[in-house]
Amino acid sequence: MFFGSKKFASLSCVGLLILASGCCSVCPGADNFHAGPLYDHFSLTLDSGERTEAAGPFYYAQESQSEKMWAVPPLFLHDSDPDIERNEYNFLYPLITYEKYGEEYRWQLIQLFSFSGGKQPDDSGIKQFTIFPFYFQQRSPDTNENYTAFFPFYGHLNGRLFRDRIFFIMFPIYGQTQKRDVVNDNYFYPFFNVNHGNGMHGWQFWPFAGAEHKVVTTSTNGFGEVETVGGYDKSFALWPFYLRQNNGIGTGNPEKFHASIPFYITSRSPMRDSTSVLWPFFTWIDDREKKYREWQDPWPFVIYARGEGKSTSRVFPLFSRSHNNEIENDSYLWPVYQYHRLHADPLDRIRKRILFYLYDDTVEKNTETGTEERRVDMLPFFTYHRDFNGNSRLQILALIEPVLPDNRGIERNWSPLWSLWRAEDNPKTGAGSRSLLWNLYRSDKTLDSKKISILFGLFQYQSVGETNKLRLFYIPVPKARGQ
Repeated sequence: MFFGSKKFASLSCVGLLILASGCCSVCPGADNFHAGPLYDHFSLTLDSGERTEAAGPFYYAQESQSEKMWAVPPLFLHDSDPDIERNEYNFLYPLITYEKYGEEYRWQLIQLFSFSGGKQPDDSGIKQFTIFPFYFQQRSPDTNENYTAFFPFYGHLNGRLFRDRIFFIMFPIYGQTQKRDVVNDNYFYPFFNVNHGNGMHGWQFWPFAGAEHKVVTTSTNGFGEVETVGGYDKSFALWPFYLRQNNGIGTGNPEKFHASIPFYITSRSPMRDSTSVLWPFFTWIDDREKKYREWQDPWPFVIYARGEGKSTSRVFPLFSRSHNNEIENDSYLWPVYQYHRLHADPLDRIRKRILFYLYDDTVEKNTETGTEERRVDMLPFFTYHRDFNGNSRLQILALIEPVLPDNRGIERNWSPLWSLWRAEDNPKTGAGSRSLLWNLYRSDKTLDSKKISILFGLFQYQSVGETNKLRLFYIPVPKARGQ
């Protein structure tokens, strides 16, 4: 029985190949064979290149300029660009990915299991292997760069987890971290800590007591100018019931901060005063630098601010209106409607949202050139994007794209599965295309041509200039005399 089923499947495949070969034989070229959604081949609309789609949404191959890509969504994708020596492989994205640029490579399994290596721009040839968060390894021709860590037992790391250096033994019993010149030694983390470096030293026995002091230092900025870095004195007792800080020592804006959370918080400086009672609910702010005063009674429900630097009126969630010289944020029946605008020449960006991702409309305009781009999403119904060149694309449906906009991994591996309708237009070249149900209906046009294919290519129409061609059931239909 099994042999019979296998034989039947083999014969079916042979039959399909014969049918495809027969259909192609009646066409002048493969480009004229259209059998969407079984098979279709067409030129790209928004870029120069060609694309082949077959088996509905489950296979496509695309070539544009130097980039070549083929995929079996959502199982596999291969994307390569020989000009920049790039290769990328996705397996059930984002479960497994492999990327290679020149001699550099990185392989990862849902960001938990990964390894990387190859020659770096400095020709260091570093190789890394990670089983997050348990095992970290790096090997380099420079043995000073080597490290191995078995968390939580023993190890050290360089340039990982946002620290320049990490060393630990039976964490949380002991761990040491370094960021630039500052070294932190933790014993029974997070209870006891001592730190030092860059003019600073301190200790804490959390939550009972702690103190930290930093002297005034200097640093050189990117323009080669020497700047003053303020010092500070910080201490706490029975955290968070008593906190005291003197910040900005040696600068033009020293600050005195006192707090007994949640009872009160006070901050006093030449540029800004702030007082909170029953923090975070009731706060008064006098910002002399940004020129506004603000009352929060209680936060985040009622906020009132007035001044040159800020104007806010909020009764949450009924309404909120807040703006300054560059930013405007409004909402009504939050999160039913939200409005955000950023105007900082040459950028003018306006975003309108209804129920977070249910409807999202974003317009970015270049005030110098007058060009703009727009993206509109309505979850899960559609996504629409028009770039600064005027190229536009509409997709129906959009199950993930509104939540993860401009995510190439989603667009290449998952979007084909639910793209029931696609419409693309390129105003620069005059090209346009429409596709319904994975090319069951497809039309392509340029400035002087038009193609239409319907129902697996059983109906095909093509016009180039004044020449028209019609095929029914893959057979050319001759023109009547006199036409």
